[in-house]
Amino acid sequence: MNLNPTTSVRVERSQDTPSSADIPRLHQLVKFILSVRRRRRSKGSGRTVLVVSAFLLLATPALADSHLPAARWANSQLPDARQEAAARALMEEIRCLVCQGQSIADSDAELAGDMRAVVRTRIAAGERPEAVRGWLVERYGAWVSYRPPVEPLSWPLWAAPLALLGLAAWLVRKRLVRRR
Repeated sequence: MNLNPTTSVRVERSQDTPSSADIPRLHQLVKFILSVRRRRRSKGSGRTVLVVSAFLLLATPALADSHLPAARWANSQLPDARQEAAARALMEEIRCLVCQGQSIADSDAELAGDMRAVVRTRIAAGERPEAVRGWLVERYGAWVSYRPPVEPLSWPLWAAPLALLGLAAWLVRKRLVRRR
């Protein structure tokens, strides 16, 4: 299987989606909230509505988890040790889009697992790590790489540390000359 940068990789997942299983439960929860709200309205108290609303607001992240199984190559190694070493080296240099401070090799985020699966699938298909990195940068931007390219747009970022060191040296020199 030959993959070029324009070819998309399909990550295999289970066909059961949690949203279809959760719809009846969510429907029952909404009906319950509305019935409580109607009962409380007749008594003139809005406290229960406030408590239920706060509960739903706090429970929203729990409903956002997908509960899908991980992709095939997300947490398992490639059979070829050379390809796995190349994939592992590349995964250490790609930033997790969710964690932002970790590489996809170190992150437990679901998106990082999907990205690991894409990297391993493409390398197992014979694609070079530079091509996979190029595809990821094209898809997610230069920020995804821990080794961003030096281009005219990023020159100020590369020059800023040197400019700050020069400014610090000038200030120290000026202060030393003033003391004498």
